[in-house]
Amino acid sequence: MDRLVKAEAKEVEVIFSKGQKCSSSFKLTNLMHTMSVAVSLTTTNPSLFSINKPFSTIPPLSSASYILHLSHTSDQPPLSDPPNAITVRATMLPTGKATADHLRRLFSRPGPHVFRDAVLTISLVGPHVAEYLLSQTRQPRNLFTKAISACTKSQLTRLLKPAVEHGSADAVSELLDAGADATATAESLMPPAIRAGSLDVVKLLKASGCEIEKSVLHEAAATDRIDVMEFLLERCDDELEVDSMDSEGRTPIHVAAREGHVRVIQFCVSMGGNPNFADSKGWTPLHYAAWKGHLKAVECLLECSNVKYVKDREGRTAFCVAAEREHSAVRTRLVDLLGWGDTLMRAARVDDVQGVKRCLGEGASVNGRDQNGWSPLHWAAFKGRIKSVKVLLEHGAEVDTVDDAGYTPLHCAAEAGHLQVAVFLISHGASQPNLKSFPHLAAHPLHLLDSFQNQVSLPSKSKTLV
Repeated sequence: MDRLVKAEAKEVEVIFSKGQKCSSSFKLTNLMHTMSVAVSLTTTNPSLFSINKPFSTIPPLSSASYILHLSHTSDQPPLSDPPNAITVRATMLPTGKATADHLRRLFSRPGPHVFRDAVLTISLVGPHVAEYLLSQTRQPRNLFTKAISACTKSQLTRLLKPAVEHGSADAVSELLDAGADATATAESLMPPAIRAGSLDVVKLLKASGCEIEKSVLHEAAATDRIDVMEFLLERCDDELEVDSMDSEGRTPIHVAAREGHVRVIQFCVSMGGNPNFADSKGWTPLHYAAWKGHLKAVECLLECSNVKYVKDREGRTAFCVAAEREHSAVRTRLVDLLGWGDTLMRAARVDDVQGVKRCLGEGASVNGRDQNGWSPLHWAAFKGRIKSVKVLLEHGAEVDTVDDAGYTPLHCAAEAGHLQVAVFLISHGASQPNLKSFPHLAAHPLHLLDSFQNQVSLPSKSKTLV
């Protein structure tokens, strides 16, 4: 004979609830036709699990019910690997009756008369178990699948939010397959999915019909997730626009600028986004980048927008916002980019020597560049402002710095016919160009041109200076 009793199931499921006493019932059936059977039930962890009838007698072909108790209340399910179990042992009982002490003695003597009929796995199930598993770094998929098997549809739907917030694509997939409804949640699950950083979860929710709010692109911009933005714009082109605005009038570019995500700014602009938008308080993306001190974002926005001098509702430009920051190397560079650099360029052009000195004293970069790559020295040389040239060189200006077309300040001075400036630059180490390239110098006395020695050629591509 293989066994004396049979369990109605191979496992006992206990629905776990936080801080509550938990129990579950199970049933054993005597397979003997004419003889009673004595049964002994033990658990692998007696301090945690107990059974109401550890020893009992089952009449022939009859069944008996038992209750498994979780002995202690807890906020966390006592999961174990391998799981706890109930061992069922049985022996024939010819007399049909026996006291508890007699049965205890009977099973205390191992031998061929005692059969090990079954081992029943103890499974903790229910939404509280699922929630606990979601909070763990490692989520055994089989345990999670078992835990949600005892959940109702509404419980499955409520579990979607923590699963999404933890970025668990496997858990979200399991819940949706089990019947969770992504469209029945109080608020859209897409924003927390994006914040969790899981594109797979975003895809699962989109496929399940989850509501797409306009703010999803803002969430993706805030977390530097270009992949999510690409997916959403591709799949939701009728619902989303790259320049969608939140309640404050901010676009995803505003958000990316605030967080310093240069790649997102570039992506949005490449998709047709407008970096010149001002929000409800008059702030452009450049204001936000300057306010947060994101130097790279400021540089990026200066290249793709024209809002450098746009004022907010309080009359402040991005330069003003940057100037309000505490003193730091970043502040100095920001102020240079947004304000003093421009002022220095203007001062060099008009030969305002005091203005040049003031700008340099405020932290403007003596070698800063404008949109064409011209430094202050380029402008002073091109305009023939010898005094400004001297001050700039005294403050460390690079004499041979080149613009976007390869021109140096000496090239600019020579092309504009400013011989005095050209000679001064050469005396300070500037490389000398080929005189044939500068017809404006032909009218000057030959003895003055002798200073141009060791000639070098201009860049091959001619530049029109205005």
